[in-house]
Amino acid sequence: MKVRFGVGLGAETPASRLPEVADRLETAGIDSLWLSEHVYSAAVDPFIGMAHALARTRRLKVGTSVAVLPGRQPVLVAKQLASLAALAPKRVLPVFGLRPARRQEWNLFEVPGSRATAFDDSLRQLREALTDGSFGPVPRLDIWLGGAVPAAFDRIGRYGDGWLGSFLPPSDAGPAREAIAAAAASAGREIEPDHYGMSVLLADGGVPPELAAAARARRPDADPSSLVAGSWPELHRLLDGYLAAGLTKFVVYHRGPQPWDEFADAFARELLPRQN
Repeated sequence: MKVRFGVGLGAETPASRLPEVADRLETAGIDSLWLSEHVYSAAVDPFIGMAHALARTRRLKVGTSVAVLPGRQPVLVAKQLASLAALAPKRVLPVFGLRPARRQEWNLFEVPGSRATAFDDSLRQLREALTDGSFGPVPRLDIWLGGAVPAAFDRIGRYGDGWLGSFLPPSDAGPAREAIAAAAASAGREIEPDHYGMSVLLADGGVPPELAAAARARRPDADPSSLVAGSWPELHRLLDGYLAAGLTKFVVYHRGPQPWDEFADAFARELLPRQN
């Protein structure tokens, strides 16, 4: 199975830096760039960012990590993805989630009734629009989903082509993968064995207290060291655990004090040799 590592950009990276980042990752031979959905920030919108980064590169894959689907019109989202896939075949990596990570942005993606039901309906409409010929021939697009709770695992199995988790320790990643595979089998589907991944935070130089507190808030039952790496050796330890659990795709977010350029150089040095 192919092991791949990508770079994730969070709210800390302003949109104005995207051209520089995309060019640097392309030149370094890094597999992918991932854009988060943070509305109230200087970060680039993930769909606008995908279009820009794909247009200025020839090899780099670009994805959303993760974009909110409920609250968006799914047919229009499908049109955006179909357009990107036509312009940059095999380089568009959409990942969708239930709601924004930041509570203050929840009201921006309101839906009537059950949010989970709205998500399921949106996924069905999205897939139908991508495959029914409405936009002409559309290159194959895998739709990955985020999530770290049992309801999300069931949804991923029923509707997703892959999983990109977050804030889940390696010890829980294996059972999560098995739950997704079981849900897919129950729905008469199968998710490819190498379509399971994880977003990982790296705070090289030590995990700051505010990041440790955020990790505890997301997973009170887990040691923050099992969720956030405080050094490159610790990141490799986490990656070894995820690989043992059957995960093969990883998005690494820089949360340390070092300049981003230093992180990019270290990323290429530390992680490219681990790809196969």
